[in-house]
Amino acid sequence: MSDINHEFTRHRGPITCATHIPCSNQIITSGYDNAVALFDYTSMEVELLGYHEHLVNRVTVDGRGKLAATASSDYNVYIWDLTSKQVKTVLRGHNDDVEDFVFLSASRGASVSRDNRIIIWNLSNGAIEKIILGHEKDVLSVNYTAGKLYTSGDDMTLRVWDVETGRQINMIGPFETETDTCAIDPSRNRIILGCDDGYVRIFDLQDGTLIHAFLGHQSAIKKVAVSPVTGDILSAAYDQKIQIWDNKDFTLVCTLAHHKALWERSFNWSADGRQIIAGSFDGTVLIWSAESGLLLDEIGDKSLEGNACFNDLAAKNNDELVIVSDDGIVRDITLTAQESSCNQEKRPAQGRILMNAIAWSPTTRYTIAGAHNQCLYFFPERSAISETEVRLNEGPLNCLRVASIPHFQGDIFAACYSGTIVNLSATGAIKQRLAIHPNAVKALALHPDKPIGVSCCAEGTLRAWRFDGEITGDFKAHTAIIDDVDISPSGRLIASAGRDFVLKIHDLETGLLHANIPLGNRSPKALCFVDDATVIVTNYWGELLRVSIDEEKVTRKTIANNGISGIAVINRNIAATSYDGSVYLVNPENLDVFNRYSAMVQRVESVCHA
Repeated sequence: MSDINHEFTRHRGPITCATHIPCSNQIITSGYDNAVALFDYTSMEVELLGYHEHLVNRVTVDGRGKLAATASSDYNVYIWDLTSKQVKTVLRGHNDDVEDFVFLSASRGASVSRDNRIIIWNLSNGAIEKIILGHEKDVLSVNYTAGKLYTSGDDMTLRVWDVETGRQINMIGPFETETDTCAIDPSRNRIILGCDDGYVRIFDLQDGTLIHAFLGHQSAIKKVAVSPVTGDILSAAYDQKIQIWDNKDFTLVCTLAHHKALWERSFNWSADGRQIIAGSFDGTVLIWSAESGLLLDEIGDKSLEGNACFNDLAAKNNDELVIVSDDGIVRDITLTAQESSCNQEKRPAQGRILMNAIAWSPTTRYTIAGAHNQCLYFFPERSAISETEVRLNEGPLNCLRVASIPHFQGDIFAACYSGTIVNLSATGAIKQRLAIHPNAVKALALHPDKPIGVSCCAEGTLRAWRFDGEITGDFKAHTAIIDDVDISPSGRLIASAGRDFVLKIHDLETGLLHANIPLGNRSPKALCFVDDATVIVTNYWGELLRVSIDEEKVTRKTIANNGISGIAVINRNIAATSYDGSVYLVNPENLDVFNRYSAMVQRVESVCHA
């Protein structure tokens, strides 16, 4: 284990949000390591405040700088007293990930969630004052001014609500793509919307009419924010460009200097409008000059190469796996009941970059890694440096699979955020781009004997297709984001699971639903067939679920300290990667852990408990 530092000197996972506390030199942060922390940009010290039970998606601070709210995937919101640095109130009432929060006053707030609901809270006692319904899918962003809430999310709309009555005043859209992020500029009477098509759209705050729209990015926008002083607009997108736009004519003011581990979702302005702050995948806080775009500082322990939060794995043989992680390092490991070791670490020639997906090609004996920067990297068997880089320009890469059937042996299929599946030759030449889905492709699987693939989408579509791009099956069973899909060893069945909390088993040829098995109210992440009768499902809470299809029986066991991101069969056992920095070797019959490989200790000693 390379990371043995048990002090909290940075987040041990990506920072989801970094927010300046007004009238102070401190930045409060939230992270995928479940932690909430304070970063001081004068002393450069880092202080852990405490932990949620699951990853934290957003942190907001009230205008006085006295209270903070952290919205978490444990379905709760914590209200923090920033003077005592303790949790003041816990807001319980959502039944899915809480994505954002806004203070209405010192005693009231509003939260939005992937349960499609908006909740108005009494912050003094944690009571629910009002539940607002109307969004048809996950609600991801909320803003407030003058008695009105402004929300956006996965139903591709921007909505305006009266806080006191809960009545919908206006709905803008639906648009053709998701609308993850919105911001308001009350002094200029504007709403700013960031969209997955790369456009920034500006609307009148009162009547919702479109004032202006411009193409700001070549990929999905994940955060917009308005300067509290000038009204200039910040936009951050998956093309890895962070840009500032003039509030009058919407021309480009500057592009922020690049950092290899920046995370687009985490950006905010400082309270005085002079700086831009964000969190990184390395768990550090980054500070830029809003005037020049220069990177001024990075706060947090930089002695280690990022965080080994594992995102995906692929089996090489009966003993070896290749794994990718947030630190941008590809690891070739041996994992058996008797041995746990890292054989080699590999990096792209240009330097490490967050890796989401990985595959192993028996045909070429190359490891292929898919990165957040929209590139594929090809690593020869014993090389520590990538030999080839292929830019796909289709957004972050979520999943890679290699074909093993005749005539297509070694072909690579890449699932992309854009909705495209890119088919490449074994050596990395792009053969075709398959327009299979309207939105981000979360995962794909290839048939063991036929030129057929299945894939699933953030929009909830599940489709089967031939390698030439012909869609042969459209399975309309899920009602929410589908996270993973697999094809059974016989090629007869497909399994899928998503945020509707069910495992679906379909007959691949006929499309008939074979089984519909509830998984409980915890979001699944990955799955794989053990055999045609058994599926193992993972979730974001560190659990494995063994599902007997015919009996519709679910056996569950917690094995990890954070979400389990990937799963694969290796030598009749199961290997599972976790965001906690470990890979677990598991008996698929009883879910006992034989052994594990660990590269990081994620959770350190907490100073307070909520």
